[in-house]
Amino acid sequence: MLSSTRPTRRAAARTLQATAGVAAVALALTACGGGSDEGSGEEDGPITLKVATFNDFGYTDEMLASYTDEHPNVTVEQVKAATSDDARANLTTKLAAGGDGLADIEAIEVDWLPELMQYPDLFTDLTDPELDGRWVDWKVQQATTTEGKVIGYGTDIGPEAVCYRADLFEEAGLPTDREEVAELLGGDDATWEDYFAAGRKFVKKSDSAWYDSVGGTFQGMVNQLPAAFEDPETGEPKDLASNTDVKDIYDQITGSVDDELSAGLIQWEADWDAGFQKDAFATMLCPGWMTGAVEERAGGVEGWDVANVFPGGGGNWGGSFLTVPETGAHTEAAKELAAWLTDPAQQTKAFEAAGTFPSQLEAQDSEAVQASTNAFFNDAPVGEIFSERAQSIDGAPFKGANYFAIRDEVTNALNRVDVTKSQDADKAWDEAVEKAAALG
Repeated sequence: MLSSTRPTRRAAARTLQATAGVAAVALALTACGGGSDEGSGEEDGPITLKVATFNDFGYTDEMLASYTDEHPNVTVEQVKAATSDDARANLTTKLAAGGDGLADIEAIEVDWLPELMQYPDLFTDLTDPELDGRWVDWKVQQATTTEGKVIGYGTDIGPEAVCYRADLFEEAGLPTDREEVAELLGGDDATWEDYFAAGRKFVKKSDSAWYDSVGGTFQGMVNQLPAAFEDPETGEPKDLASNTDVKDIYDQITGSVDDELSAGLIQWEADWDAGFQKDAFATMLCPGWMTGAVEERAGGVEGWDVANVFPGGGGNWGGSFLTVPETGAHTEAAKELAAWLTDPAQQTKAFEAAGTFPSQLEAQDSEAVQASTNAFFNDAPVGEIFSERAQSIDGAPFKGANYFAIRDEVTNALNRVDVTKSQDADKAWDEAVEKAAALG
């Protein structure tokens, strides 16, 4: 799920600004001792389990109340942070302080894993042979340490399509039918050049920009690289100055800025929120969880639709996990709840509530998901679209301990070119290279 109503998930992330650098987080977590086993067993008396999430995981009050119906001794309380940045800051700060004040279950975004996996003793081992085969393999691998410890149960994944404003397309003389739009963007063989070329046609006939954010676009593109910033064999950062794969993406995006395709916004900030009501842009890269974020901000705006296409092949943006901090008072009960929240039945309900596409194979194949449509997006068959998009995902890219920080330096450089317009593309890149090198 990726931020502000779910980037990074969802992310989320989505999430374009780190709340702390890798070095700061590493120092903080190193200072934290291991958790206690105190109170880790199941209790017969009444207990309250807190679940810390961010944005919208699709965990409705009705869903959580149904768990209490099945477990009368357990009351479930959801604590929801406004953004994934807020949640990450809370988690790392409290882990560094020994874990006091953490929820029994802490939701995390996939991009936090490279840092958190360095400290597996801070989390309860969620390994359970009875759950083998529940998730797509690469989702499980993301949260499994080299020693085989599972620190998180997968919630959603972020297979990507393209969301677009059919009404703005029509005004610009472009096709509006979702199948025709998919072909406009390149169809099964869509490339990023196809996407930007369609954008150049659009902006010639429209006062709106083609896409919303250089940061969001970069996230979608860089996630297609098998190992964007680090050597998967050693985990060591690649030299950004000679990283031609990332630089090629950077050049494509800054070239699209020169062509005035970007709305110059930063996702999850107030101007981006307002842009949905101001016809600021016509398309955006759209993982399944993003549909909820769009509908929340674009309420009352007609014309949104989803095209079953994604440039460059398959793409996954975001996805989250539920972890159980080792210092919790009820870790066994929390583990049971985390398993319940991520079983196919609950993840299907979460998809229906918030558009969070499930990482569970059974949920993906369920009738509820396959037949799901979204009224706000012109009754688009979102279940079918995102299921097909998920099939094009080959696996998870390698993200080491430095991924988060290096990615943010490149994103910041793009924002200096497009949002603040404080630097040209060359100077912004040079600064990113310098700051990435300084990370050590």
